[in-house]
Amino acid sequence: MGEYNRARSHSEEKKKKQRGSLISSVKTGSIKLSLLIGSISTRPEIVFCSNCSGQAVMGRWSGILKVPLFPGSRSHYKVATSLCILTSSQKPVVPSMNAIFFNGDRVRGTGNPVIEKLSDLEAIAEIIVSKLGEDCNVWVIEASKFNGPFAVYKDFIPSVNKWGEPSSYDPTGDPACTSTVSLLSSCLKEVNNTLSSRNEESCGGEALGSCLSHPKTLLFGFSKGGTVINQLVTELAFSDVKSNTLSSQHETNIIIPTSKESLLNSITEIHYVDVGLNSSGAYITDQDVIERVSKRISERALGIRFVLHGTPRQWRDSMRVWIGKEKDTMVNLLDVESRKSGGKLSFCERFYFGDKMANMQMHFEVIEKMDVS
Repeated sequence: MGEYNRARSHSEEKKKKQRGSLISSVKTGSIKLSLLIGSISTRPEIVFCSNCSGQAVMGRWSGILKVPLFPGSRSHYKVATSLCILTSSQKPVVPSMNAIFFNGDRVRGTGNPVIEKLSDLEAIAEIIVSKLGEDCNVWVIEASKFNGPFAVYKDFIPSVNKWGEPSSYDPTGDPACTSTVSLLSSCLKEVNNTLSSRNEESCGGEALGSCLSHPKTLLFGFSKGGTVINQLVTELAFSDVKSNTLSSQHETNIIIPTSKESLLNSITEIHYVDVGLNSSGAYITDQDVIERVSKRISERALGIRFVLHGTPRQWRDSMRVWIGKEKDTMVNLLDVESRKSGGKLSFCERFYFGDKMANMQMHFEVIEKMDVS
């Protein structure tokens, strides 16, 4: 998290997982197969599939990927992935939504089991699935570069310093949009390679339960991961892409956003999850950005809901009072624009552990406790 003192040292506790062999086990009615980089869970969930005989069993593929940002790129990202698949074809299918979660700084060796659990990317992915439902895809992204414990999202936010703190949010070149789309594409390619279908009558790419061909996108930024959300919001505000459709492409049943247009036009929720920095920039405080976002979504079918989740660890930090002030400024700007938007822009702020003294555990625990309804 951005709030860590730079002088603080963290012991490295390595967590190794054996993925080199194929293992099968039966547990509570489920079959779980551990693969090289992930696992398949088959649950007795029946979904409609238009290319099949009418019904198909849906499962999930879950695992940790390490993929390049672009083909041939030196930047590799660690991404915890949990995807909807049809078990007959073992291919991903179109979800109702893609939840993209940007994680914060690294924490190691705290000795606190809650913090250790909620620092694990796969655990976070499981939590998000439990909150949003089995028909969603979840992507939990860790920064490719760290300066000690500090996450540096340089590919997404070119202005960040060596500690990962942004000097500004500049939409020029849409770096966060471009990086997000490319990273998801690399991840999906890796999953497809792993789950190469042996069934010629593939059901992959079909929508779950409906004719929805373009899933919605939900963005989550935890702690310093909120800086990527701010960059994406700024790019949305200044984007000149057409807003009348979810995608400018003629393709149907797209599993992930495959262009800047499809990403920006599919965003329906933006969650700030106890964000904070040792510098300014944890929240959007630029009135022009919020006004532009409001105007842009007024021209499209889908609205956007902003949800600000916070704890005393960030919002009541007496040593970093600017975090609470920035949050209040953003809330006020959203309030003004929501009144003008005709319901297209909405927001809410949710405060957790308000009756407790600020501590580091609550900062992580909010991931588990946050209300996304």
